[in-house]
Amino acid sequence: MKISAIRAYPVWVGTRNQLIVKVETDQGLSGWGESGLSGREKAVVGAIEHYREFLIGRDPFRIGALWQEMYRSQYFEGGRVLQAAISAIDIALYDILGKALGVPVYQLLGGKQRDRIPTFATTSAPPGEAMVEQARALIAAGWTAMRLSPSGHGGSTVYEPREHIATTARWCVRAREALGDEVVLGIDLHHRLSVAEAASFCQKMPSGTLDFLEEPIRDETPEAYEALRRMVDVPFAIGEEFASKWQFLPYIERNIHQFNRIDVCNVGGLTEAMKVAGWSEAHYVDMMPHNPLGPICTAATVHFAAAVPNFSWLETRTSTAEQLGFDDAELFPVQPQIENAHYPVTDAPGLGVEVNEEAIKKQSFKFWEAPHLRRKDGSVTNW
Repeated sequence: MKISAIRAYPVWVGTRNQLIVKVETDQGLSGWGESGLSGREKAVVGAIEHYREFLIGRDPFRIGALWQEMYRSQYFEGGRVLQAAISAIDIALYDILGKALGVPVYQLLGGKQRDRIPTFATTSAPPGEAMVEQARALIAAGWTAMRLSPSGHGGSTVYEPREHIATTARWCVRAREALGDEVVLGIDLHHRLSVAEAASFCQKMPSGTLDFLEEPIRDETPEAYEALRRMVDVPFAIGEEFASKWQFLPYIERNIHQFNRIDVCNVGGLTEAMKVAGWSEAHYVDMMPHNPLGPICTAATVHFAAAVPNFSWLETRTSTAEQLGFDDAELFPVQPQIENAHYPVTDAPGLGVEVNEEAIKKQSFKFWEAPHLRRKDGSVTNW
């Protein structure tokens, strides 16, 4: 069996683009993958076109060797664009191999360790009574873990951290009081804060209010996270931006964080994700995967979550509090379905996802930019 074609489809689904990748073989089997670099899909398409030039005619079963060749056979290796391209191709190759052998992908990763994948959901209402009511509805629907909404993240032009951290902290405390101690509560600050701002935010709440703090600051400097670690006692959930095991290295080895927000569509696919998971297990760091876009990413991550021992929750953006349209049933007629806040682990060969390619071809790509935020003094700040 040889790879005969690689096709990249950057298409608008719901409220974002998804970059869906199909790898075809000369024996009629094909596999699907997804890139996670939201907002820069055209750049990833270009990288896939470069890889396609030497992957056509190659053995699709040599997944690890092809990963190494894609990563190492260039002087400027790595980086988020190239790794997003490698991720999509890698996932598609696992889909092909599973179909060829007649087994689900989790069997290729060491076998199933759990039958259902617990998820966490996210409230969408801004901090206030509506947010607490959404959280109650999530609990009623079966969720035992969730992210609360931060103040000010719905703005499209201006964000002043100091104007929002007190409000967010106050409603986190109110939510804990209203929801009780058994539910897992966290918050995603989308790396919008400085070390001082993040510390101030945490210090405004009693210890135990939050079970995890996600992406409070940017991740380029592990020393900054170590400084924050010394000032707060909330477990950290970080890593969705990491594009290799090497980016995870200082965080795992220095015991900076407790939850890995690994994204299989950014980190280098299932090949790289399994290496990070094993390494993390030795440091008692749990996998808490990032899953913000399409059903192919969800399916690949469900197989990953089924196969690793050190797992907490998988992100879902489909719940009683959020319906973003990323799981369009016309485009993806067979895909993972939430049942009582869990994804059942499929036994279908490969990923267990079916894509309506003809419908995908009719979808358009829309240039989308994340909000370019500024502070009130006119300076640029993080989205």
